[in-house]
Order: sequence, then C-alpha cells, then structure tokens
Amino acid sequence: MKKSETQSLCGLKRSDFQTTINGKNTDLYILKNSAGCEVAVTNYGGALMAVMMPDKNGNMANVVQGYGNIKDLINSKQPFRSTLVGRFANRIDGGSFKLNGKQYQLSVNCDGNTLHGGEGGFHSRVWDAFQMSDNTLVLNYTSPYLEEGFTGEVKTTVVYNLSDTNELVIGYMATTNKKTIINLTNHAYFSLAGTADPTPSINNLECEINADFYLPINENSIPTGEILKVNGTPFDFRKPKILGKDIDADNEQIRRGGGYDHCFVLNKKEEGELTFATRIKEPESGRTMEVYTTEPGMQMYSDNDECCCNGKTGETFPRRSAICFEAQHFPDSPNRPYFPSVVLRPGQQYKQKTIYRFGVEK
Repeated sequence: MKKSETQSLCGLKRSDFQTTINGKNTDLYILKNSAGCEVAVTNYGGALMAVMMPDKNGNMANVVQGYGNIKDLINSKQPFRSTLVGRFANRIDGGSFKLNGKQYQLSVNCDGNTLHGGEGGFHSRVWDAFQMSDNTLVLNYTSPYLEEGFTGEVKTTVVYNLSDTNELVIGYMATTNKKTIINLTNHAYFSLAGTADPTPSINNLECEINADFYLPINENSIPTGEILKVNGTPFDFRKPKILGKDIDADNEQIRRGGGYDHCFVLNKKEEGELTFATRIKEPESGRTMEVYTTEPGMQMYSDNDECCCNGKTGETFPRRSAICFEAQHFPDSPNRPYFPSVVLRPGQQYKQKTIYRFGVEK
C-alpha cells in the first residue's frame, strides 16, 4: 500500500527508509486510526520510528525514539533502540545453554554474554512486510538453523495494529522445526513528553508496576537466580511513584543496573493471561501509557547508557530521556529450570500479545 510523502503526520519520508540489504528491500509503513493518530514502522528490525499521540490540549507529538532514515537506524550506537528483538530477548549467561543434553554456544555481544539474540538478531534483519489495512502491518521472518548459534529453523510473524482507541497492539507468533528456545519482545524507547532537542528527562514520570517480586542481577546484569520481594526496596511500584525518586538510590541493585534495568515478575493468576503490567503518566503533557501483556515478566530499562543519539529533525536523546517496558520471559531462563519455560517444540506455536494503551489525563 503506497503512501505519498506528504501524508505522514510524523514527517518521516518513505524514500529515506528505502534501500536494499542482502537482496531484500527496506521501507517505511505508516499506520493510522480514526482518532488521527499514527505509528511509523520500518521492516528493518521491525523498528518503531514514530508514535504520534495527543497531549491534554490535543497537540500531537512523537512519543517513541526513532530515526529519520534507514542509514542512521542501521548505524546506531544503540542498535536495539525501538526494534523487535529475538530470538532471545535480554541476556543469556555466557551465551551458553543446554537443551536435550547438548550444550549450545551462541554468539556473544555484551560482556561475554548474549544480549537480545546477538549482533545478528531479529533487530538487524529485513522482515517481509505486508500492510493489510490503514492500521495493520504484518511482518514475517524465517530465522535459519543455527543463526547466531540457535538451534532449529524458526518462522516468526509479528503483527502491529493501531486501534481506534489509541492502543498499539503487538502480536507475536512463531513455530520451529526443531526443539529450540525463544523469547521475543519490542524494545521501544518511550518518551511521553514528546521527542525534542533535548528530549526531556523521564525522572518526573509517575509509574505503577503490577509486580510483587523482581529478579536481582549480578555485576554483569545476569539474574542471580533469586526472586525477591519488591517490598521495602526501590523496586516497589505497586502504588504510583515518581520514577526519579529511587533511580539513583544507595542500593546495590540500582548500582549494578546503573538505574533500573531489571525484570519484574508480573502478578498473574494464570499462565499466559492478558493482564495489566504497568502505567506511566507524564505530568506536563498529561499523556499516559498502560501496558498489558500475556508474558510473565517485564524488563524496565531507564535508559541508563551515556550514549546520546539523534532523531529525525534535530531531536536529541540524552541519557534517561526514555523508558522501556519489555514484556518477555525472564532473562537467562534456559539456565534456570525453575523459571517459566522458553522451550518451543515442533508442532507447538509460540504466542505473545502486548498492548500499549495511550491516553491523556488532564
């Protein structure tokens, strides 16, 4: 479905995202709804380049950190920014795990560990794209056997849908021809104040997380294996709390993460049920975002790296100008048999749904 360059509310141009990588064409796809909102997605890494949402006065702004062209996206110093990640979101200790009695060694790309599927993960692949309607985009990618060291050929479908009630719904499906592991998510960098030069800090966000427990990490950001209560810690967001209150607390876990970079164990009655995970509110704009997911965990990352990236029209993204809520299974699950299973077998279908619901509160 072709769109003219002038129809884009976010100001991005399709032509700036069109190139050929390993014989596959990249492009930009614009999703729109009846409320006048817009989502821009490229099939390179399934990356979200813009999410246009109104503030309390009806003024539209982009609330996700993306790039102005395909070159900047490919060459980003933070390659996972606002992309799909897989085959395994988050970290695997030493890039190694055992399956069916056999030890597998993955490519490593972060302090000797595998992060988000490795350098050649789903974030760096050109997906086959089909825009079904004004508000729905389907992406398909077949990950070959032993890509980045993972066993099995995995066929993955991701569907982006922008509802008329300003929900960005992401559905994930995957199958394999050989027993393997899988853990998918979207690594969107949200800036509810709106991207700008510079994009404002997230410290004044009001944040609530539906989790009684979290996973502590070691010095390499690998889960220690413990599952600890949030009660009495900087990780207690069971009632709305200003994000910046404890983001630099005198706390070992905060120091190890450089802020928040931890997986929360979401409260659920049944495995795989779609439930409320988190809610944030940006006080100046009045914008809100709620996250609902079928996943057991949610990594909250408070954009702790010192890297400052640039956006499409002079926007700058300083440290802690975005918040990430990555719905997923737990990090290093293949090496923790008591964590929820990430094993996918032939004949089974991996399914996941995550909803980002945007709103305003005056």
